[in-house]
Amino acid sequence: MFRTVLKLAAAAAIALASPALAQQQPGSPQLPAAQPAPAVQPPAPSAATPTAPVATGLAAAPAESASVKAAINVPRELSPWSMFMSADVVVKAVMIGLAFASLITWTIFLAKMIELSIVQQKVRSALKKVSNARSLAEAQFALGSKEGVLPSLLAACMREARLSAGISSDAGIKERAASSSAEIVRAEARRVRLGMGLLATIGATSPFVGLFGTVWGIMNSFIGISKAQTTNLAVVAPGIAEALLATAIGLVAAIPAVIIYNHFARVTKGYLELVNRASGAAARLLSRDLDRTHVSGSSRSAAE
Repeated sequence: MFRTVLKLAAAAAIALASPALAQQQPGSPQLPAAQPAPAVQPPAPSAATPTAPVATGLAAAPAESASVKAAINVPRELSPWSMFMSADVVVKAVMIGLAFASLITWTIFLAKMIELSIVQQKVRSALKKVSNARSLAEAQFALGSKEGVLPSLLAACMREARLSAGISSDAGIKERAASSSAEIVRAEARRVRLGMGLLATIGATSPFVGLFGTVWGIMNSFIGISKAQTTNLAVVAPGIAEALLATAIGLVAAIPAVIIYNHFARVTKGYLELVNRASGAAARLLSRDLDRTHVSGSSRSAAE
């Protein structure tokens, strides 16, 4: 039996060393061949493991990041003209209206400067010429055929004196002449103040019009932010800058209008003071003519 055990051990060793030799020995007992270890299979994906969605999300995230970076890296020109061209239609209309208002302001400024300079020079020159006149006729002769506020005042006084011939009440003649002179002064004041109301309107309303354009533009910018679903300042800043440009143009139109209005208010006040001086000069000449008429009438009565 001991020999049998040795034979079995030797056969097992031979089979393990060389399976081919074990098959060639017919008398030896056969042992089962060693089976290779089974390959480790990966666990089957469960329903809770997100394989494809995770891959899709990881692929989409770089794409979105690349698009945002591309939008940021592309520089956008932010000059006033480019911001105007890319602004909303309403904001463009506001900017155009404010630019037109600014153009009107500077046009009125140039026109009124020339006009007031000319009329002030005319009134000063006329007052200097009639300062030594003794009567209305002499003053009209000194002025000649020139047009202006002082010749109009002298003509009104002469007309009233002619129409009131034969009336002994000097107070009534002077009162009617003063009424005519006041009408001429008021008409001259309305003429020189032409355009001042437009300046006041532009100065008072331009900031609010520009603010309306800004509110409208920022509203559209926030709508764009909600659609883009990004709060990156480089993406939303151009729209906000376009909206703020409307307020800037409103201030550009309003500030000069207010300054020019205040300047012309002072200049117009000084010119109307000259007109009142001219009216007083005409009234004094009429009063002298009336007194001379009474003196000459008394002299003729005394001579008779």
